[in-house]
Amino acid sequence: MDKSLLVDFGKRIKVLRESKGLKQREMAEIMELNLRQYQRYEYGEIGVPLEVLNFFADFFGVTTDYLLGRGG
Repeated sequence: MDKSLLVDFGKRIKVLRESKGLKQREMAEIMELNLRQYQRYEYGEIGVPLEVLNFFADFFGVTTDYLLGRGG
């Protein structure tokens, strides 16, 4: 994944997380990750495995295309 795509993805999940009133730590617990691992997704530091991408889409009720910045 291109770095700018990762950063944009991270911004989207941050907005979605905040819209649910969740802190990063709470999101990490829901996902059964340590805090730093979750933060690396949100900060766009690492690529996102398909399982994680699908989890975010299902959890937030959005499409994977939205999360990836594809389509309108």
